[in-house]
Amino acid sequence: MAKWRAFPGDDRAFHHDRSSLKKAWKGLHRADAEPWPAEAAVQEAWTLFHAGAFKAAVDAGLKAGGAGVTCANKAQTIYATYLEADEKRRRLLLLEVVERAQAQQAEQPKNANAYYWVGHALGRYSQDISIGRALAEGLGGRVKGALVATLELAPKHADALAALGAFHAEVIAKVGRLLAWTQGGDARAGVECFEQALALAPNSPTVLVECARGLPMIEGGKRQAQAAQLHAAAAAVVPQDAAEWLAVERARAERAR
Repeated sequence: MAKWRAFPGDDRAFHHDRSSLKKAWKGLHRADAEPWPAEAAVQEAWTLFHAGAFKAAVDAGLKAGGAGVTCANKAQTIYATYLEADEKRRRLLLLEVVERAQAQQAEQPKNANAYYWVGHALGRYSQDISIGRALAEGLGGRVKGALVATLELAPKHADALAALGAFHAEVIAKVGRLLAWTQGGDARAGVECFEQALALAPNSPTVLVECARGLPMIEGGKRQAQAAQLHAAAAAVVPQDAAEWLAVERARAERAR
């Protein structure tokens, strides 16, 4: 098995014990609507995730089972998105998340994040293979369906709103506003998703970056100034955990381009 890269930042500010994790939980999960887990083993998996020990978080989450699978799926998706350099391996990691999250849906049909990690990971996979190929293979409908299901269970899931906005933006960028409806894309719906996500989590770097990327894809030049402001806001966030640190660094890199 290929070795996972280590978190490249200084993780000392992101270490928690279970007591401090519970106090910080609302802020750490302000965008993904994940409830506080009752099981000590799942709590331990999340302490590993927030500190950037992504492989250890995957292993601990899977060993814990139940709600721990969500931690494993988030850890693996974050790692694949930000740290995995090999394209083929990144895709395999994302598809593993999709498979696990689908199984989790069967066991936990009311777990919003069981649906979200299907939509998010499959969306990242679709971007990796090109949105055109993804639409041709019918992945777009699966992404949208999973994210809509997430929001039916958790209407204030800011990450799901941003991801659904990104779906609409990707479709419009590929086939144009007039034909987007044939693939489930809608410009107005996309903008509304981004606006709702920003209202719910205005200081989430992941939400800010997703909106900065997607809004100009829907409305072109008139959103460029706002996109620059959103990237600047994301770059200025003081990250609360390792995943946010990676998002902030990406925003800073985007501003430097």
